[in-house]
Amino acid sequence: MGYLLIQLIQDIYFPACAVVGVTVVSVSDELCQCIKTDPPVQSKPTDCRMKNFLLLGLVSCIILPGLVYGGLSGKSLVFSTQTDSIYVKLLPNEFSQLSAFTLCLRAASEAKRGYSLLSYATATKDNELLLWHNEDTRLSLYFGSNIYYFALPETDALLRHICVSWESSTGFITFWLNGVRSLQKVGNSGEVVRGGGTFILGQEQDRVEGKFESKQSFVGELTDVHLWDHVLSANDIKALSHGCHSAGGNIINWDTVLYESRGNVNVEDNHDCSF
Repeated sequence: MGYLLIQLIQDIYFPACAVVGVTVVSVSDELCQCIKTDPPVQSKPTDCRMKNFLLLGLVSCIILPGLVYGGLSGKSLVFSTQTDSIYVKLLPNEFSQLSAFTLCLRAASEAKRGYSLLSYATATKDNELLLWHNEDTRLSLYFGSNIYYFALPETDALLRHICVSWESSTGFITFWLNGVRSLQKVGNSGEVVRGGGTFILGQEQDRVEGKFESKQSFVGELTDVHLWDHVLSANDIKALSHGCHSAGGNIINWDTVLYESRGNVNVEDNHDCSF
């Protein structure tokens, strides 16, 4: 029923997009933008301008669940509700395995419970990698069957930049908070992070893209998620913490990563670049 309604809306109000068999993703007085596997198709203003009455209120963007979107440069994901059904699935560059990584993101939440900041699950391990906020305010890295706890300042309404890095050859695990390094711990030496899994923001996976629990969901703002296949230098991480960086992650790059949205996730502009 939902598909037929969307198709009817598209055929009546956005005929230029319907003709090429693609889906309308945004509308304005100047431009109709459509999405398909090839580069975006643009049509004349008169082909896609809305009728005098407005559908779904004053619409500037129609986000359809299940569609693949690309690039979140200058954007934040805002999760406003504790639920087991709202999340974003990131579609990174493929990798077979990682013998080192640096994971960075910017987050703010006022929740005083355990919740997931980023969940990566594979067919063999639901916590292949999990960046977790504990009830006691500690941050943890779940790495396969192991958990590494770090006592760090409490997460609150202020956006803070969080990074964690690991290298198989040494086993060194290090957190960075707003460009300041934690002590180092040692774990999972000689192991790898397996590829072929699923990255989820907003929920904690107990199986690949499933078995979510609302009490473990993220409520707050997330942005600037990047993942590299190596350990970044201290200078690079400090530069990242300022909110601008010329080179994003080579596995996940927030500026270009493809993603799918499930449920009511708000994608908001932010203006966090400070230089």
